[in-house]
Amino acid sequence: MRLVMKFGGTSLGAGSEIRCAASTVRNYSQQRNKIVVVVSAMSGVTDKLIEAAAEATLRNRDSTRLFLKNLEERHAQASRDAIISSEILDQTLASLNEQIAELENVLIGIGYLGELTSRSKDYAISFGEKLSTIVIAGALKDLGLRAEYFLGGQCGIVTDNCFGEAKPLMNITKQQVKEKLAPIFEAGVIAVVTGFTGTTQEGQTTTLGRDGSDYTATILGAALQVDEVWIWKDIDGLMTADPKVEPSAKTIPLLSFPEAMEMAYFGAKAIQAKALELAWESGIPIRVKNTFNLDGSGTLIVEKPQVRSERVVKAVTMINNVALITVSGGGMVGVPGIAAKVFSVIGEKNINVLMISQGSSEANISFIIPRSGLENAVNALELSLLGKGFVKEVTPETKVCIVTVVGAGMKGTPGVAARVFKAIANQGVNIRMIAQGSSELSISFVVEDSDGIKAVRALHEEFRFNC
Repeated sequence: MRLVMKFGGTSLGAGSEIRCAASTVRNYSQQRNKIVVVVSAMSGVTDKLIEAAAEATLRNRDSTRLFLKNLEERHAQASRDAIISSEILDQTLASLNEQIAELENVLIGIGYLGELTSRSKDYAISFGEKLSTIVIAGALKDLGLRAEYFLGGQCGIVTDNCFGEAKPLMNITKQQVKEKLAPIFEAGVIAVVTGFTGTTQEGQTTTLGRDGSDYTATILGAALQVDEVWIWKDIDGLMTADPKVEPSAKTIPLLSFPEAMEMAYFGAKAIQAKALELAWESGIPIRVKNTFNLDGSGTLIVEKPQVRSERVVKAVTMINNVALITVSGGGMVGVPGIAAKVFSVIGEKNINVLMISQGSSEANISFIIPRSGLENAVNALELSLLGKGFVKEVTPETKVCIVTVVGAGMKGTPGVAARVFKAIANQGVNIRMIAQGSSELSISFVVEDSDGIKAVRALHEEFRFNC
């Protein structure tokens, strides 16, 4: 098979885990699979880099030196634990030192400027993937494999200049990846590629958004026309619910791309939604597997949904850290353009709207946004809408969460909504807001955040998941 294997940060927490990941690649390579490896930063490193870049603007050299020392020590120790050959270890440590020195110059430069731009932030946080890629490439060589490491831009991933959330320019990316990576891939050399990063056409480093290494894997998979993309994580696959919320949650063996995208959007964080969309468009299945349970089959995500009469719902998800805003007023009734004005204001503040509901009376519009954007959103709405005769109040609430049931079998099946709301009512949980798209793949509703776990468990019991 032709495979892209992506290893997430939780699979690369320490040297022993990196050695385990490298051994997994070796095992599948020995079965005559051709493999490209995509690597995330070691667990927690990206967050530390973001903090260090922000701290650098304060010109605190001691803080920067301490951060760099700790970063270097962590990757050096991981290398010593993952690599046995002294020659390969020395080469790896030398490459790490070069990257640490370059990162130091970047942070010093941010300090001199006294500001952190989106461009310089992308450059700084790209070092997490650069460092982990060097270590895992060394571990692969130590296991006797031919391996080379590449930055995302070096292997041909070209993006726009929207730093922090860059989008790949797929036509030129596919062409360049084929030119730069395909010969190595076909020769059986394992290319180890930094996830999360690309470059603009001018050669500036960009990042692809949070969990962007998943996106990198599907970009390369689409360009190389592989058979499958494998996402290695610390879980057995996509689950019927978050096991931290519902201990009886089970692995879902088979999902469709539309179902997986609904789950990703509504709180199941196993795979980035943009990665799923690209794989779906490219006709490439994605398999989610557990680095620490190699015998597990994981979850296979394919184009067409598998619908069984007894499994109309496949999963229950929950999103916390959200806020509810209600815009209301009798003057809104029958006035065209109010909804457009509300969401134009929110869009101008670059705030994502997760869920929308409006009653037929037109007297109010309710919507959910990330809690981090609440103050900014409310201030902007009040300045734009109040005192003009249409909107009377902008009311924010923070103690809420979104619960969603997902399943392709819900489409055209009568009574699913009734079962959902009856199960919730039996637990004494009050529903604040409801939304269902015309696709009928999901039903979402808002409850008090203190009732979220109760709601998830009630629905998990109601639909008796038996995967």
